[in-house]
Amino acid sequence: MIDIELLSYDPNTPSFYVILITALFAFFLSSLISITYDLTTKSIYRRAHFLQSLALIGVVAATVLQAIGDSVARGLGILGALSIIRFRTVLDDPRNITFMFASLAAGIACGVLGYGIALTGTLVFCLGAFILSWSPLNNANELIGELRLHVPKNDSVQKEIEHLLKPFVRNFELDQIRFLNPKKIDKITDTGVPIREEVSRENLQEFTYLIRLRDRMTITQLTEKLNTINGLEDLRINFKKQPTRL
Repeated sequence: MIDIELLSYDPNTPSFYVILITALFAFFLSSLISITYDLTTKSIYRRAHFLQSLALIGVVAATVLQAIGDSVARGLGILGALSIIRFRTVLDDPRNITFMFASLAAGIACGVLGYGIALTGTLVFCLGAFILSWSPLNNANELIGELRLHVPKNDSVQKEIEHLLKPFVRNFELDQIRFLNPKKIDKITDTGVPIREEVSRENLQEFTYLIRLRDRMTITQLTEKLNTINGLEDLRINFKKQPTRL
């Protein structure tokens, strides 16, 4: 009976069985994409509502395509209705956007009864996601370090710093150079009187680098090497995950 309904499918008046099969198949494929995302994502920021959105958005896309059918008027009407809704959700990770589009594509293919296209595309996409999760591309260090050094004012000190950085980092970028103002230090004398002393730092400059360590290098090794710089007064390193910029 279902085969008969599918063979006699009318895009303008789809039957209940066709709509039901389309929605269920779209939900199955979108859920497969959502599970793949959960299993292949290293980040701890895997929010439940995003996983649910991946599983449900395919059903929404399939339903919209079923409602439009072959009618241009319906398509324009739905386009006008959707333009009223303002989507303010920000997906700052390109990988999240890719999975969202994959779920939408599966739903669209199901909506036009392209079940073979939807199934093949979803399986290849999920397989590719698993392969990439096991490949060296997934082992890239995502922590960006901010390196700050207080060194003497010397034209050759920058070249010395960068020469020492190259064996330990995959890439680096000079973010800022700053001349230091006198530093005020609060002290208490032997008699208990608070005083403020001013320490001159006119011979010092501050270099700020953004760095990414090599896979087999450690922060301890890097700091030990940088401490060999002549006249180094202060060294600070802070590593954190930076948002992806395109």
